[in-house]
Amino acid sequence: MVGIVKYGAGNITSVRCALDRLGVTSVVSDDMEKLSSCSHVIFPGVGEASTAMEYLKKAGLDESLKKITRPFLGICLGMQLMCRWSEENSTDCMGIFNSEVGLIHGDINNKVPHMGWNSITPTADDPLFASIPSGEMFYFVHSYRVPVETGTIATCPYAGVTFSAALRIGNHAGVQFHPEKSGPAGAQVLKNFLAQGGEAICI
Repeated sequence: MVGIVKYGAGNITSVRCALDRLGVTSVVSDDMEKLSSCSHVIFPGVGEASTAMEYLKKAGLDESLKKITRPFLGICLGMQLMCRWSEENSTDCMGIFNSEVGLIHGDINNKVPHMGWNSITPTADDPLFASIPSGEMFYFVHSYRVPVETGTIATCPYAGVTFSAALRIGNHAGVQFHPEKSGPAGAQVLKNFLAQGGEAICI
């Protein structure tokens, strides 16, 4: 069973459908007891950082999710909220990654939000990208990005800047792209995530 974190952000239905296509059952919840019974936890999201963090804090999830020791995957806004701070409404986030999320500065040829297919380059031998070649295309929808840092495990170029397409620290990983909307390559990333083992969740 895969737990999907409910926190008022969108895109949960798409993630559930992607898991269904893989034959994986899931539960959507903001209750840590229910999430703690799951083998893996996905933290998806399409929305605004400060509103999402307010929900997480009221539910006590901002601290509890940091303590999860099973495989944990943040998607898009989910990955950004795993960082320390976001420029979006100057929001203090969860601090799993010691990173600051900044606005993408577009131009006439590179619109914001960054929306559509773009290539990524895995920069580490990370199990999340097993069987994913360099240059594979994934689907992005975002206006903010995380710079390349020590926790970066994949990069993506856009608007003259190379940003983190994926991050990892321990069992906590995050991807800026949407694997649930990225066809066979996205399905492979989800399969790779589900293939990772995990220990009991600490609350």
